[in-house]
Amino acid sequence: MSASPASPSPASPSSRSDRSDRDTPPPLPEPLRVAVADSHTHLDMQSGTVEEALRKAASVGVTTVVQVGCDVKGSRWAAETAAAYENIHAAVALHPNEAPRIVHGDPDGWSRQGARPGGGEAALDEALAEIEALAALDHVKAVGETGLDYFRTGPEGMAAQERSFRAHIEIAKRQGKALVIHDREAHADVLRVLREEGAPERTVFHCYSGDAEMARECAAAGYFMSFAGTVTFKNAAALREAVAVAPAELLLVETDAPYLTPAPYRGRPNAPYLIPLTVRAMAAARGIDEDTMAKALATNTARAFGY
Repeated sequence: MSASPASPSPASPSSRSDRSDRDTPPPLPEPLRVAVADSHTHLDMQSGTVEEALRKAASVGVTTVVQVGCDVKGSRWAAETAAAYENIHAAVALHPNEAPRIVHGDPDGWSRQGARPGGGEAALDEALAEIEALAALDHVKAVGETGLDYFRTGPEGMAAQERSFRAHIEIAKRQGKALVIHDREAHADVLRVLREEGAPERTVFHCYSGDAEMARECAAAGYFMSFAGTVTFKNAAALREAVAVAPAELLLVETDAPYLTPAPYRGRPNAPYLIPLTVRAMAAARGIDEDTMAKALATNTARAFGY
């Protein structure tokens, strides 16, 4: 015989405090002496204004950001924002999880656009045409984030993802822009599609999640590898090994904010001003000083995105 369920009790002061801490932005880190760029962020998903985000970032040595779109609406915003701010560059694309939603619909409303019906292949073609029009703009420096994501999209959405990925590769090549890859639990297939289509001259693996062996494969192909706050996590030894073996000239750093906040603030809101924590973790993984690491990152990001 099971016990009767207990009546719900009010949240304890400590649990309320925990929630409050999770919502509190981390403090400013010690500034970098050499300025760097955040190669991948989502300012439209962060609290506060663009001006506030740029001011806080600049105060710690993060003087340039790449604002990344994940759907048509977000890509329009990225392009408009990059046009308005000299130190913001845009990347435009349909996120891998967005393509199946366009084709098959999104009854659960997972995306920021809420629940919507499927529009079929024609709707995907229409969205891709708008992404290409945005990619042609001078202040749009990259096509992305695109790629494959087998974590959130199941087998029924894989065909739409791959078709969208291939289309983005061709857009990047036609427009002469960098390609920004989202690769989640899909390493082999992402590398296969890039080989089959022929990667653009400048290809960036955003939030690199492979191991040292994959880093060597990416290096052989000349792909940039951008590391996020995940490289600071205790269980991320494989990522630190990848940082150590990747050629210095192919390394980038990013926040992917508001996600992937670096330690010791994991779980709290992320923003470009927290880049110094990741830069220092990368420098430690390579056994070099942070100024040397920052100089390489700044040079590489400008080269990768052509600014």
